[in-house]
Amino acid sequence: MLPRLTGLFVVLLFALPLAAETPMTRIKVEVLTLEDKPIDRAAVVVRFVEGRSVTKLGKKIMTHWELRTNQDGVAKIPQLPQGKIRVQVIAKGYQTFGKEFEVNEEEKTLVVKLNPPQPQYSAHED
Repeated sequence: MLPRLTGLFVVLLFALPLAAETPMTRIKVEVLTLEDKPIDRAAVVVRFVEGRSVTKLGKKIMTHWELRTNQDGVAKIPQLPQGKIRVQVIAKGYQTFGKEFEVNEEEKTLVVKLNPPQPQYSAHED
């Protein structure tokens, strides 16, 4: 009787992680100028904000990344849980971008177009 119980235990042990699997996504952030030219070396910060549980087999899943875009203006973020994410992009000579996105797909490309800086305004001009 013991081998039968052991076999049942093994089946349950392998079934539990599948039932508790957190849906994951891979994000690609493409950073462009308003003229659709890639911006390389832009800082991209991605943070998981809310969604399904962010633990997997008792281990916390990484939910925050800081990367730079490549020469094609692309930053690839490793897997993160599906749900709401916050993306911030900072590049020299452009306005900072920040926005939250709802991501429910296995793979998603987010296209970010950066605006040039606005002219400075002073209340002290004559």
